[in-house]
Amino acid sequence: MIRSPRLRFLPVLVGLVFVTSPLLARQEVPAKSKKPAVPQKKKSRKKKRRVNPAFAPVTDDPKLPRVLLIGDSISIGYTTATRKLLKGVANVHRIPVNGGPTTRGLASIEKWLGKSRWDVIHVNWGLHDLKYIKEKHQVPLDEYEQNLGKLLSRLKKTGAKVIWCSTTPVPEGVSPRRKDSDVVEYNTVAGKIAVGQGLLVNDLYKFALPRLKKIQRPRNVHFSPEGSRVLAGQVATSIRGALKP
Repeated sequence: MIRSPRLRFLPVLVGLVFVTSPLLARQEVPAKSKKPAVPQKKKSRKKKRRVNPAFAPVTDDPKLPRVLLIGDSISIGYTTATRKLLKGVANVHRIPVNGGPTTRGLASIEKWLGKSRWDVIHVNWGLHDLKYIKEKHQVPLDEYEQNLGKLLSRLKKTGAKVIWCSTTPVPEGVSPRRKDSDVVEYNTVAGKIAVGQGLLVNDLYKFALPRLKKIQRPRNVHFSPEGSRVLAGQVATSIRGALKP
C-alpha cells in the first residue's frame, strides 16, 4: 500500500500535541485587572440625643407677661408642667442649662438674662452649693451668702418681680454628699437675703416636706414625674401671685 505524503507526518503531529499540551496547561493566564474597591461609608450608629422639653424654645404671645425660671435639675423637672399650668397666663421660659451653684450663676447671669424684658423671675440656687466635694461644701456658706446677695441684687435691677424659691429637702441617708441639715442652714441664709431685699418667697422646702414620701423618688433628691407636677402647682401659684397688680 502506498501511503499519502500527508499521512507520513501525522504521527509526528500527534506526538507534538501530547508534548506541548502540558506545557500550555502550565502557562499562567494573566489575571484580569481589578478595580480598586471603593470604601463604603459606614452608617452612623449615633442616635439623636433627645432634647428635654424643658429646654424647648418658647414662642412668645406678645400680649402675655414673660417669666424666667432659673434653677437646677429640680426646676428642670417642674418646668414643662409649670408652662402648662400658666398657658394663656404667661410666657414661661427657663435658662437653657442646669443652673448649678451660685458660682455658675455669677459667670452666666448676663447671658441668661439677655436683653429681653422679664416680668417675673423665679429663682433658686443651693442644692449644688451645699454638695460635699472632697469633704468640703462646693460653695461654703459664707461664700454662698455673698454670691447669692450679688445675684439677687442683679435680678432685682431688671425691674422684674423676683421670687426666691427655697431648696427642696434632701432625704436622710441618700448620699454622704448632701445633708438635709445643710439645706435648712442654706435656706435660712437665703431667706434672710431675699426678705432683706424685699423679694417674694416661694418656700418650696416647707411645701414639699410633708409630702416627700408621695412625690420624691426613693433615696433620691429628685422627684417623680407626678411629684414634679405637684411642685409645678406651687410654683405656678407663686408666679400668679407675683403677676397680680
